[in-house]
Amino acid sequence: MPADALNAFEPRKTPVQTRAAVTVEAISEATIQVLLSQGADRLTTTRVAERAGVSVGTLYQYYPNKESLLFAVLEDHLDKVTAAVETACEQASHKPLSEMIRTVVEAFVDAKMERTDISVALYQIAANVGGPALIKKAEAMFQTAPDTESQPDRFAIDMMCSAMAGAMRSVLEAGPSPAMVRKLREHLVLLCQSYMAAAAGSRP
Repeated sequence: MPADALNAFEPRKTPVQTRAAVTVEAISEATIQVLLSQGADRLTTTRVAERAGVSVGTLYQYYPNKESLLFAVLEDHLDKVTAAVETACEQASHKPLSEMIRTVVEAFVDAKMERTDISVALYQIAANVGGPALIKKAEAMFQTAPDTESQPDRFAIDMMCSAMAGAMRSVLEAGPSPAMVRKLREHLVLLCQSYMAAAAGSRP
């Protein structure tokens, strides 16, 4: 995305004082609630401000437009998921490939399930405003696997991430029960382990 387009999504200012941080948090939470109750097409800065209990002018102090607001909320969510996955990658380095996969997949599922309402709401806008890759350190982690003949390439890693994201979205939008989440973890681990072992040429 060009730099000038990215600049249009940037917040006007970052909250420093506690009161400002509380206001921004209220605006973010209100954005999620409006997305869930009225959908992305009907979301406006006016509706978000009303739900947050602030004036539109206050909202515009932080976000110059609707796109900037949505981008900020999505980026915050993705940053939290990414941080959880990156931590898992660090913890799983130098372990067997199958254990790496289990650690990363379970961290991803747990992070997405922490606030299912946010995860579901943001699927409505993710395609429109984009976001960073969920796994930044996976490539480096896989290079440390002691039981592979060759490391999976970036395309294989992207395929695994896409499979994780697609399966996660399908289950979230179905309204997952605890039993469904348990099956998701088990089957997604199995799917990713089998695929990455084949892609990496894992030794038996």
